[in-house]
Amino acid sequence: MKKPSFLTVCMNPTLQKTLVFPSLIRDTVNRTGEYRLDVSGKGINVSRVLTQLGKDNCHLTQLGGVFRPLFLDLCEQDSLKVEWAESSSPIRFCYTLLDKKDKSVTELVEEAYKVGEGTEERLMEKFSKLLPDRSTIIISGTKAAGFSETMIPEMVRLAKREGCRVILDVKGGDLINSLPFKPDIIKPNLYEFVSTFASELISQNSISAFDVKERVENIWAGLRKEYRCTLVLTQGAGSVWYDAALTDDAGLTDDGKVRLSEYSFDPVEPLNTTGSGDAFTAGLAAALEDGASLVDAIAQGVRCGALNAALLKPGVVLPPQHH
Repeated sequence: MKKPSFLTVCMNPTLQKTLVFPSLIRDTVNRTGEYRLDVSGKGINVSRVLTQLGKDNCHLTQLGGVFRPLFLDLCEQDSLKVEWAESSSPIRFCYTLLDKKDKSVTELVEEAYKVGEGTEERLMEKFSKLLPDRSTIIISGTKAAGFSETMIPEMVRLAKREGCRVILDVKGGDLINSLPFKPDIIKPNLYEFVSTFASELISQNSISAFDVKERVENIWAGLRKEYRCTLVLTQGAGSVWYDAALTDDAGLTDDGKVRLSEYSFDPVEPLNTTGSGDAFTAGLAAALEDGASLVDAIAQGVRCGALNAALLKPGVVLPPQHH
């Protein structure tokens, strides 16, 4: 039996600038003395929270360009173990703008540059070497341009062959094409799930106006029967919908329909919600590795997501240490 250890994978590294404004005003100069720079991206956020929870983990990504030394230095400052493949691709910047007056969180996202030729082969070689020593594999986020559509499904196939637990926080084709290899848990948020399996419900970048639960349950009824994985759907400050397809009749009503369970909680007053979904994923994975039930693992995920939302730095559950 493998000792508990985690490998997080994300093919879209980020340098995250967080700026706090008393009041953000459009079409004018906005100045602030409250800002920070952090290494980020969904997989890095998961790794940082796992590290803060005391869990052995390693992060795998692609890196290139002049900001790579800065990225790796920031990882070292956060005590993160990172393995990377040369991509000759500059690391993107993303920006979080926090407005204290109206408590809004605005994200400005740079799309990733295309990775260089041979990056996928180098990354897959490192992935294969890291697999044997890891009990849980967490694959998060979108891929940078230049990676094939088969890359993430192949990672899932290899990880399951190696006997690892696989948690997927991906969407679109990466999610659909990975399902035949039977990941243990799929954990998109509700918007990502709907945009993947029922895109006609998306209108004006929002699904809040739709009563989608019954539709999601109908979609999941077919997926759970064929792929036998566990579904965990987050909704930000809203309740978590979940279903563990462990037996044919688990989670089914008398008439054979799927009914997703709900985990409700009291929302916190957020400071910066960036990375809260990743903190949830880390808490969920850590608790499952410790032998917790799915419900208790979701509770730990919610706790970690709430701790992150109350802090300025993205992808953390502990406040910065001052020396």
